[in-house]
Formats: sequence, structure tokens, C-alpha cells
Amino acid sequence: MEETTLRSERSEDIASYKDAGLESASGSSRKSVELDMATILGRKVSISRRGGLRSKSRSAQIRGDIDEVINGVNGSSIEDVGATVSRASSASLGLSFCLSGIAMPPDNILSDIGRLNRSDYVQEEVTEETGSDWEKDLESGNHNKIKSEPTYPISLKFTDVKYQVGKNGGEEKYILHGVTGSAQPGEVLALMGPSGGGKTTLLNLLSGRVEKIVPRGTITYNDLPYSKSLKRRIGFVLQDDIVFSHLTVKETLTYAALLRLPRTLSKQQKEERAMDVIMKLGLERCQDTLIGGAFTRGISGGERKRVCIGNEILLNPSLLFLDEPTSGLDSTTALRIIQILHDIAEAGKTVVITIHQPSSRLFHKFDKLILLGKGSLLYSGKALEAMVYFNSIGCSPLIAMNPAEFLIDLANGNINDKSIPSELEDKVLLESSRVEIVDAKPSPSDVHEYLVEAYETRVADCEKKKVLKPAQTDDDWNNSHAVLRSREWRASWWQQFTILFCRSLKQRRHDHLSWMRVTQVLSTAIILGLLWWHSDNSSTKEVQDQAGLLFFIAVFWGFFPVFTAIFTFPQERAMLAKERAVDTYKLSAYFMARITSDLPLDMILPVIFLLIVYFMVGLKASTSAFFLSMITLFLSIVAAQGLGLVIGASLMDAKKATTLASVVVMTFMLAGGFFVQNVPSFISWIRYISFNYHTYRLLLKIQYSCSGSNSCKSFSIKGITLDSGGREACAMIAMVFGYRFLAYISLRRMKLTSVT
Repeated sequence: MEETTLRSERSEDIASYKDAGLESASGSSRKSVELDMATILGRKVSISRRGGLRSKSRSAQIRGDIDEVINGVNGSSIEDVGATVSRASSASLGLSFCLSGIAMPPDNILSDIGRLNRSDYVQEEVTEETGSDWEKDLESGNHNKIKSEPTYPISLKFTDVKYQVGKNGGEEKYILHGVTGSAQPGEVLALMGPSGGGKTTLLNLLSGRVEKIVPRGTITYNDLPYSKSLKRRIGFVLQDDIVFSHLTVKETLTYAALLRLPRTLSKQQKEERAMDVIMKLGLERCQDTLIGGAFTRGISGGERKRVCIGNEILLNPSLLFLDEPTSGLDSTTALRIIQILHDIAEAGKTVVITIHQPSSRLFHKFDKLILLGKGSLLYSGKALEAMVYFNSIGCSPLIAMNPAEFLIDLANGNINDKSIPSELEDKVLLESSRVEIVDAKPSPSDVHEYLVEAYETRVADCEKKKVLKPAQTDDDWNNSHAVLRSREWRASWWQQFTILFCRSLKQRRHDHLSWMRVTQVLSTAIILGLLWWHSDNSSTKEVQDQAGLLFFIAVFWGFFPVFTAIFTFPQERAMLAKERAVDTYKLSAYFMARITSDLPLDMILPVIFLLIVYFMVGLKASTSAFFLSMITLFLSIVAAQGLGLVIGASLMDAKKATTLASVVVMTFMLAGGFFVQNVPSFISWIRYISFNYHTYRLLLKIQYSCSGSNSCKSFSIKGITLDSGGREACAMIAMVFGYRFLAYISLRRMKLTSVT
């Protein structure tokens, strides 16, 4: 019974499509042909699911089946049926366009036949990233769908949104000029337009990421204004894939789950949630592969984009914003990304994306479309009705083209290969007659003004009425909105510190233990050992030589850590801004984890360095002297790192920080007490904040203060008093904590959320 009903409905659909302007067979023979066509089209789907045939052979086989059936029916026209199938196929591909005198097929036929024919056109060359499994899944429609836990639906509405960025010559400069639209749960809204059209600005406004300037107009979420508590329900995927290059896919999502999921979940439950997202996004094959970057081989661009999406859907957001999610991807990978977003929307979420110029297949995946040009609204409504609208105002393509390409051309004011509206043509003729211009064409500004005026007079009022309708909410939303005002959703401070410590340790171990750094330290140690091979301190001259070695050690392990630490915060600024924008962790937890995760790695190379130099040179043969020298070296490294952190956090620019650090380190080295002893009083204070000065004096006192009475009497370098070195040690400890405190204050004062 159900099968008969289905065939009857399909028969009615095909009949209605033919009635729109296509000739067809009639009577009982026509009914028989239509039922057999539906059967064959169904057979077409089953053939495509087997995945064993390429598109050409499969199309030929289906065409042969259609011809065989049609030839067996008396009174049927092969040409009529073939025209119907051909026109339906072109509609499903998005290649159909509105020309004067050609009727558009109904929406239900467009969607039904589009679903049946889509599998024929996805048999493109498969990239290494997608693989044959994705090709098979895309054909059959059996790819993993996002079936997450229940989502609190949020209806997004915005009316007359205007955004001013500054003043130019005393006049206000607007990026957006009164944009109106809406997006409901279960829908994918695409913000499309040329570069500089205001897409990203509108996306940032809708997501609440613009704080400095309050936009004009109204933006509501379930008819409520934006609040900070709503931030927990919003996911934002940046255009640039900001991830740690030396973490695997599994580690990246697991750390995000441990940091961002509620503390009511156990660690195992959070890890299971991360694995669930990996499976849903089809990342299980590359879960143990490094993310990679500019200098590190890793996963592909499409997989990296899915990792960024997974970071946001971990929290099951109600609103998901994505800035150019298909940028830099091939058409097949981009189709997979959009299909994933479509599945996310089907789970009850509201998805808003910006896109520049999608393919025809991607265009038909959008539920709603907003077309922007120079910040003005050119179209707002259903994506599949955009071509019908522009045809109604006299703009239609004269050649077959991608609908998205057609719309972008109009947004840029390009009227080539398109029909010119009569009103616009009359205006151009009138202007050209005044200035005597022959064969004048509408300028881009004229086209833009016409499109803006046409939308405001024909569609704007209707769209505003739709937006002003109250959103349907339930008590669950209101209750959750109140509960979200609490900040108890995230991990505790200690948990944040522990997770960030482990993450930073895994990310930074490749830099600290790289072969270049190891080679640099070992070669320097061996050269020093050969130059001062088994030196003796029995005479004043030889003691002077060893003092030069100790000063070089103090300078080397002061210079080296500074220029490593200055890149710490500038390099991670984008990641810090991204995670802090959604309150992933407290800044204090990040800072403590970041400065302590380097300490275990920083101890490895100095210990190896000192072991080589100490025994090759023949310094004081005492266990206590060796370990005290090691502690002094360690204090010098930590203090120098603190200085580098201060400079990096203050400037947040690697080039500027490097320039300033070179000047500061050179000044500290000159004031270190080896080159100049009689320093003028107005500048002598520099040595007290110089870690080189205190390190050098401590090393001298460790090596010579207890070497015997004879040596103590003969030792008189620069008039240094050989005492216990307590003042130098206290000064070094004070610099260790003081520099880091200044670095934290500088980091706190930086407006990290403005970096997107």
C-alpha cells in the first residue's frame, strides 16, 4: 500500500513538472511510462550505492534502461521523456537558470530529482584526504551524521544592523548598511558576497565578538539580547585553522574536551565525548597523526578544518558560526565540510557561515542566503529562490553558469553575460544621451544602486515582517539561560593548570630537543672544553683565563634563554586569544603552566653542557662546587627566561621584541663586571638588575672562595670579595619572580580578545 502511494505521489510530481511547460505523452500510456521511470530512477540509486561503476558507465546503463522501457510503451515520445530527464538533471546540479520564457520546475520536483541524480555527479577524482571510503559514503548517503545530545534551540534574528568603523573626512564610514535576516534551528544560513562586502564583520557582530563599538539595529537570540552567559552556547570557527602543530588529532580534541566540558563529567566521559566527535567527523583514520604546520608534515587541510569544527561542537553549541570554512579546499572536500554542517544543523542547531563563491553543489546545500555588496543587502531569503528573485527584477544569465558565480557578479556590479533590466537600461540611455556617449553600459555603481533599490522596494518589508514574528521558546531554554550565568561549568584551576602543563610539554618538547639546538649546545661545550683544556688556577694569569671562561658561560646561558623566551607569547597569541575568547581557562592557569612546562626541558641541555665543560676544563673537583655551579646556571637560565617573557608579553611582536632584547642583553653583558670595573655612578645601577653580573660573581665565588688559603690570597680579580654569595643568590631569586610577575601583568593588560 505504501509503495503504491509513493509511486502515485511521484507520478503526480512528474506530471506537475511536465505541466509547467514540457510536452509529454498522455493517457494510460503516459501513466505507465511515469511509473516505470520512477522504478528506473530508484534502480539508479541502488546502482550508485554499489559504487562499482564510474559515472559515465552508470549513466549509460541507466539511459539504456530508460530507452528500453520507453520503447515498450505505445504512444510515448522518447524525445519528450528525455527532455524531461535532462532538464531535471540540470536543475539538480544547479546549472539551471531563469531565462525569459522558460518555466522553473516546482521546488518539490527540484529536490526529489536532485536527490536521485546527485550520486551521478560526485564521482570526481578523489583526493588523498577523502579516500574511496568517503566516495562510497557520499554516493550512498550513509556518511556519519551528527547525532548529538539534545540542543537548546536558538532563533537568531537581526534587523537594520549598521556598523561604523570610524570617520573619514568628518563623515561616518559604515561597513554595513541596514542588514536584516534570520536563521532558525535546523537551518544553514550562508553570508555570501565579494571580498570587502562585510561578511566577516556581520558574522562577528552576530556572534557577539565585537565589543568596542556597539552596532546600530537589533540582534536577538530567542527575542533576547546578547549576554555573556550566551557565550557558552555559541561556537565560532575562525577562517585560519589555529591549532598546535605538534599535537595529534586525538590529543587536540581530548585536551579541548578536558578543558571546556563541565566539571560534572568525569575524565573518562570527557575522553569518550572527544572520541565520539572524532568518529562523527570521520577523523578516526588520522586520530594519531600530528596536526602539522608550515614546517611540519601532518594532516590535510580538510581534516584540519574538521578538527577546528570538532573543537566547537564538543560543547554541543546552539549557535555555530564559521568564517570561510571551505577556503583553500577542493570541491569534494568542501562538499563534505558543508554536508557535516548540514547534519549539525539537522540536530537542532543554527549554523551561520560566510562563503565567497561556492560550487553549484554547495550552493544547493544552503537553506537561507544573504547576499551582500559593499555592505548593503542585495538579497535575503531561501537560497533556492535567489535565482527566481533576480529573474523577477530583470537580471538573468544569458549563458549557463553557476548560480553562486552569477550572484557574485551581480554583487560586484558585473552585468556581462546577463540581461539588463529595462529600468536600468533606460537610466543608462538617458544619461548617455546627455553626455553623448555611444553604446553606454551600466556602471558597477549603477548596478549596485539598482539592486539595493529593488530589494528595498520589493522584498525588504516582507522579510522584516517575518523577522519580527516572536520566536517559539520553551521553559527549558529560559531555565538553561539562567543556569548558564554561573561560571562553575569549567574545570577547576588546578585541573586547568595540569591539563595545560601536559599540553604545553608535548607541544614544546620538539622545539627544546630539536637537533639544531642540541648540536648548538654540544658544539659550543666541546669548543670551550678544547680551548680551556685542563687549565690550572695555580697562578694569577691562569685564574684570569678561567674567569673569562666563567664569564662566557654566564653570558651564553643568559643570552640563549632570552631569545628563546621572547617568542613564547607572540607565537601563541592567536591560540591564547581564541581560547580566552570563550573562557576556556583562566589566564593565571595558562601563565603558570606555560612558564613551568619549560623547566624540565630547560634542565636537560645545561646539565649536559656543564658536564662536558666542567671536566674538560678541570674546574674545581668538588661535588658541592659542581652542584652549586649547576644551581647557579639554572638560576641564570630561569631569570633570563623571565626577562624574555617580559619583553615578549609587553610587545607581542617577535621582530620588535628581538630588537629590544638584543639591546638589553648587550647592556647587561657590558655591565656584568668583566669588561668595565669603574662604571659611572649614574649608570652603575644597571648591574643590579643584570643576571650576567650576579651569575658571574656567584661562579667566581664557588670556584675560588674555598680553594685554600694560598689561592685565596693570590686571587684578586677586579677587587671582588670572596664571601658566601648570599646577596647575589637573593638577587637572582628576586629576578626570577620579579620578571615573571611583570610578564603576567603585561599579558593581563593585552587586549587578547581583539585578535581574531
